[in-house]
Amino acid sequence: MDNPGWSNLRRAQRENDYFQTPHRGMDGRFMPVEQIGPMEEQFIGGFRPGMPLPSPVPPEVPPKDRPSGYGGAVQPSLSHSELTKLSAVERSKFLQVARMSPHLQFMVGPLLRYDTIDEHGVWHGAVLIVTADSGSSYDPLPTLTVEWDPEKPPFSKKRAKSFRRPHATSFDLGPHPADPHSTSIAIANQLDGKPAGGPSAQAQQSPGQEIYVYAGNGGTFTFWRFMLHIPLGPNEMNVTYSINKGQKMQFFIPGRGQNMRWASYSCNGFSAGVNADDFRGPGFQTGYDPCWVDLLTKHAEEPFHALVGGGDQLYCDGLTREPELQEWVAKMKPEDKKNYRLTDEISEAIDRFYFSHYCQSFRTGAFARANSSIPMMNMCDDHDLIDGFGSYPDDLQNAPVFKAIGSKGYFWFLLFQCFINADIDGLDDQKHVNKSIIIGHQGPYIPFPSHSFLGSLGPQAAILLLDCRAERKKEQVCSPPQYQKVFERLNQMPSTVEHLVVQLGIPIAYPRMVFLESMLESKLNPLVALGRNGSLGLSGIVNKFNADAELLDDLNDHWTARSHKRERNWLIEQFQKLAEAKKLRITFLSGDVHCGAFGVFKTLKEKNKPELEPIKDHRYMVNVVTSAIVNTPPPPGVIAMVSSLATKTHKTLHHISTDETMLPVFQKDPDGSTRKAKSIMGRRNWCQTSWNEETGELVFDLRVEKEKGVGITVGYPVRIPPPRWNP
Repeated sequence: MDNPGWSNLRRAQRENDYFQTPHRGMDGRFMPVEQIGPMEEQFIGGFRPGMPLPSPVPPEVPPKDRPSGYGGAVQPSLSHSELTKLSAVERSKFLQVARMSPHLQFMVGPLLRYDTIDEHGVWHGAVLIVTADSGSSYDPLPTLTVEWDPEKPPFSKKRAKSFRRPHATSFDLGPHPADPHSTSIAIANQLDGKPAGGPSAQAQQSPGQEIYVYAGNGGTFTFWRFMLHIPLGPNEMNVTYSINKGQKMQFFIPGRGQNMRWASYSCNGFSAGVNADDFRGPGFQTGYDPCWVDLLTKHAEEPFHALVGGGDQLYCDGLTREPELQEWVAKMKPEDKKNYRLTDEISEAIDRFYFSHYCQSFRTGAFARANSSIPMMNMCDDHDLIDGFGSYPDDLQNAPVFKAIGSKGYFWFLLFQCFINADIDGLDDQKHVNKSIIIGHQGPYIPFPSHSFLGSLGPQAAILLLDCRAERKKEQVCSPPQYQKVFERLNQMPSTVEHLVVQLGIPIAYPRMVFLESMLESKLNPLVALGRNGSLGLSGIVNKFNADAELLDDLNDHWTARSHKRERNWLIEQFQKLAEAKKLRITFLSGDVHCGAFGVFKTLKEKNKPELEPIKDHRYMVNVVTSAIVNTPPPPGVIAMVSSLATKTHKTLHHISTDETMLPVFQKDPDGSTRKAKSIMGRRNWCQTSWNEETGELVFDLRVEKEKGVGITVGYPVRIPPPRWNP
């Protein structure tokens, strides 16, 4: 029992025993894997240290000795000794809490989303909440109020330094601003229709739009979307917001002419079989939070304007443990799985899982604090739907149950992560509520077209989040019509844009594993054959869907897979042409592989000629790989194998005068020791990005966990030069 993971292992064993033989309750329904209930009021938008969470995973960040008011609180708190010096009237006003009127019972939220900044200098975004109808009053309908002051001085870096964590095991996010029980000066700034602050302060009210109603076992739940349109001011601004006059929360937007500071991450969850307690350092109660606390610490020092989710914002693989799906999962023959009928009960179970799992994942821990205080820009990858979706053979992808999983998974991704319901918002990207959206053609396996986004990161920078999942097939990542629409929009970008970041879920410049792909696809592979028969305990070597080798879907997902090689090479060439024609520096941003890395494309060096300087090379494109912020890195043997392949010469693009390699960024380990593998970093990480005003460089600072679970990172910056070649 001294093992910190003992309780988790025991619970996992009990769950496994139940899932093998699920039982129906008195009402005839199965007990679901995750049963979500309404949030208690103090958990709205996050959590409050010292109070129990509404559900056990991921647990709260415990209280320590960080300054109160940290992490986005609008007002500072007073100590108990300071409170005793106030009069009774002053104390009552100070401690009076802001409660929503009318009252809303939250299931999750508020969640923030950033869309883009338009040509008129207006910031566009949205807020999403999900409420339980039985505990909420909708008369009048929910209303969001935002306040900002364009003349207020910009964020003080001097003040930010006071929020830095003094040592590795000391931290506390403090009471969440939406916590009605926090002792902060809330009543003094209650919204009464008049903007708080100086004479230039402004306020805006946004009525809630009902975009979806989910009916589940626990009742009905309404999704409310509030649109935001805020004119940029001369300075960076903090924007406060509240719902139904409840506690205020805040986020930051850049000043007019300022390029954004932003953070990016991927793989926000643990794979099956990983013990989260192994990644829990001193002072933490969960392995989910350490890197997120580090990100929030950096946000407190100097705020981020956007939070880019590069795929796998949550892991939905646990869907296959829902009791209604156990008969389908237990079918040993792939043909039986493919022909299994999709029942109403299975369909309802799939929706129930996604709804509950999203609420659970997006409302707890430090992640909840981040997505309610930094506007999100998200793109899905396979685990947002189900492991490997889109990279299996057609017969499995079109199987009724599997197709329903992908369809519903994509629907819930759009709803929870993009605040989009196609039935409400339509499929015309010229009239869409999201100005950044690029809607492609309907996918082959799901009844939705692709949803890509092209958003502004400031006058000199833009980001394309390319949907590489909705139209994916084993032989295709994106369809030609989708590429056509995307490049048409890219060609319409303002001439001031010098840096284009292209977010791709999976790295496009990364070591190949063709030999492993060939071995796993071989019909002569004895391990796969034994796994299909369940012999020698090797059933785990094949996946649960079609009995192919377990790693094969991951390899088929990669841009460097044989089936995607031609498309990959074509796409790189198109980006080279775009870069040269519009004088753009293009940088790729990826996740998925649970490693940190920097791949690079560049002009092939000619014999007896010097190598072209990156700043003058339109083919110079770095692939920033930031993965994972939560999940475990691959085993050391896999890291060593990938590292050995990182220096291999690839001639794939030599016909277009392009070389590709990996940058040896990781000369030292985070502890300062010398490393052998200088191109691949097998530690948890996330990335912060900023624009250097003096040089015009875009700086990607990969923040690598110094020690597993401690929540402190070391930076590995890579500077991306501006485009300075002759036309």
